Amino acid sequence: MTLFYEDLAYEDLCDWAGEEHVERADPDGVRDWDLPDADKAVLTRVGVPHLDRLVSRTYLRDGSCPMIRTDSGGLLYPLAEFRHPRFPDRAWGLFGAEPGTGVVHHVGADGVSRRANSSVVLWVQCLHHCGIRTDSSDVLLNPDRREEEDVLTELQRLKGELGEFDPAAIGDSNDGLWAVHLDRWLW
Repeated sequence: MTLFYEDLAYEDLCDWAGEEHVERADPDGVRDWDLPDADKAVLTRVGVPHLDRLVSRTYLRDGSCPMIRTDSGGLLYPLAEFRHPRFPDRAWGLFGAEPGTGVVHHVGADGVSRRANSSVVLWVQCLHHCGIRTDSSDVLLNPDRREEEDVLTELQRLKGELGEFDPAAIGDSNDGLWAVHLDRWLW
């Protein structure tokens, strides 16, 4: 598996997200999760960052059994949720990991499940890469002061970078979670 960041560490996430916005799982809490060891290691050693417009709360301490139901009837280990700042009373989407494989899915408020990444490791890598790029790009930091075309070009570049490392992030028909998220980023 090719990774964006070979030695990604907790401190790397804290550099752009802030220490208060990165949560690591308790090793005892995920020990019995049926996930690949690399996925459990990234949750406990590196953590999950909050990412504006995508992850607003993590569930890494909320139980140890799959509990997020997909529209196909499967159950996922809870990882995170997104709550829109204007509508904080309800989750707009939940992220969960598939037992056995570690494939990460996003389950929308409508109950529809969409594959987000091929593994928890790649999901955290994509969160980190997106966080760094949106935090360091003047175009994405100040989209209201830029031409829409410039912002869309920057988002397309980011989408290509994410898809290069995890094609599932973009999907076969540009219908993967990251492709949809970045296409709607301005709105």
